[in-house]
Amino acid sequence: MYRIKIERDELHTKLGGGFPEGSLILIEGEYGSGKSALTQRLAYGFLLNGHTVTIISTELTVRDFINQMYSLNYPIASFLLRNRLLFIPVYPIVGKMRNRKDFLGRLMSSPQLFNTDIIIIDTLSALVKASLNVETRSIQLLSFFKKILAMDRTIFLTVEKGSIPEEILAPFRAAANVYIETRINQIGNIVNRIAFVRRYTNAPSRIENTIAFRVESGTGLILEIMAIS
Repeated sequence: MYRIKIERDELHTKLGGGFPEGSLILIEGEYGSGKSALTQRLAYGFLLNGHTVTIISTELTVRDFINQMYSLNYPIASFLLRNRLLFIPVYPIVGKMRNRKDFLGRLMSSPQLFNTDIIIIDTLSALVKASLNVETRSIQLLSFFKKILAMDRTIFLTVEKGSIPEEILAPFRAAANVYIETRINQIGNIVNRIAFVRRYTNAPSRIENTIAFRVESGTGLILEIMAIS
């Protein structure tokens, strides 16, 4: 079990304490629905509990990532310095417009990116939508992930809803041990996010199927009493 407990929130109790080794976790949601914030909280929890993490990001530079984590009171400098956390920015400031079509081949030929306990790809859809244009390519990527999972690594994939054709995304949904859907929820002037746990196979203990949360500077992820409009 890869544990996610931190003292200032109860996310670990709502997710059964953490995630089993060798799991594939898919987090799907619309833009701004909290996918990245959720994975950043999970990453910090993994690190505090002694696990190692790789984050492959399509959105942030190294500086942006460090600033964002500290703004959420998730101090990660010591983990970076001790190589407990590896952060890979896919699009540095120079080169954002490079062709993405070769990304899958480069990903699968870089085994050093998969040496940590947990690998987070945020977002998969931004990286591979130019490459996952045929079913055989998605099966090839899933086969590669399954080889990594067989070594007791756990992989998180975030996907922006509607960005990948349904026939391409469906095999990833079917293969995921844990499938979480995130949504924006607004009641009056109050906006929060909802994580719906649609599937969790081999759950170690009781799982909350619906988790409401918001993100605040200086505090990070804050769980809320459930209210859905």
